[in-house]
Amino acid sequence: MIIVHHLNNSRSQRVLWLLEEMGVAYEVKRYERDAQTQLAPPELRAIHPLGKSPVIQDGDVLVAETGAIVEYLLETRAGHGLRPQPGTADGRRFTYWLHYAEGSAMTPLLLKLIFSSLPKRTPGLIRPIVRAVSGKVQSSFIDPQIASHTTYWEAELGKSAWFAGDRFSAADIMMSFPLEAAASRVPYGPDKPRLKAFLQTIHARPAYQRALERGGPYAYA
Repeated sequence: MIIVHHLNNSRSQRVLWLLEEMGVAYEVKRYERDAQTQLAPPELRAIHPLGKSPVIQDGDVLVAETGAIVEYLLETRAGHGLRPQPGTADGRRFTYWLHYAEGSAMTPLLLKLIFSSLPKRTPGLIRPIVRAVSGKVQSSFIDPQIASHTTYWEAELGKSAWFAGDRFSAADIMMSFPLEAAASRVPYGPDKPRLKAFLQTIHARPAYQRALERGGPYAYA
């Protein structure tokens, strides 16, 4: 049976969701972030040297990195219908969004997380300076980048019902986390109706709900 090493409020929620969509049996081993640092606990280093989640164990096979896990599961479990035919236009879109989700999409969101948390992690005497610098970086660089990406997502969802075509796929599961993370920072307004509808639709999926039950509290749902 597949074991998912699952960290709360993390990308690993997508792995649980994918497994539920595929109907694959799995076991969840939960780990909790440190309440102050929000970092993963040291116990995860016993599973993988970087101490990150998600990581899955499938017999003797250990796989880390969400995108790699998704590809592994799609390749080793048949009959799921969650990947367009390779070599087709939708297949190429699928590959793009699968990698974009953890590459281009997450970079400004991670920068936003880091710079917004800097002031409270800084000694009191220099906190005003750090707050000013952090605010400037966010307003002049990070926030415009996030706005550019979310505008891009909105436009792409106007081309088809889902990110990789007219059928739901694992690319939509991969894209869920950046969409949820972006919405948690700046809720989508009336200019982003497709993004709002996308989140409402995926959150209502039975497999998504079952994954929440298995994974525990998830701040982005």
